[in-house]
Amino acid sequence: MEQINNSLNWFEIPVTDFERARKFYSAIYDYEMPSTMMGDYQMGFFPVEPKHIGGAIVKGDGCIPSQTGTLVYLNGGSDLTNVLNKVTKARGNVVLEKTLIAPDLGYYAIFIDPEGNKVALHSMQ
Repeated sequence: MEQINNSLNWFEIPVTDFERARKFYSAIYDYEMPSTMMGDYQMGFFPVEPKHIGGAIVKGDGCIPSQTGTLVYLNGGSDLTNVLNKVTKARGNVVLEKTLIAPDLGYYAIFIDPEGNKVALHSMQ
């Protein structure tokens, strides 16, 4: 079997109210989320450096927000507290405050976005 260096290649967070979701993620990351139509799907893109793994919010047929299923961990930057502190103001709901995983693995937190998706943050600090 071919050796795979990264198990994650791309992720999509389903949304039903695209502008509400775009405003939320733009607010917690302090940037203007770019968006485009790709076929019948409206997509808003998370910040990503070239040749790194990225993702998007997506509205279209079959895109159903959920608090069950796969849990996506977004990059919380150098200290996820900076992003997490913006979740409630941007109309999300923090369901697990910043929690230590282990000293060598960092911290995580979980929130529910305004669309109803359960999403996590991760950082080393």
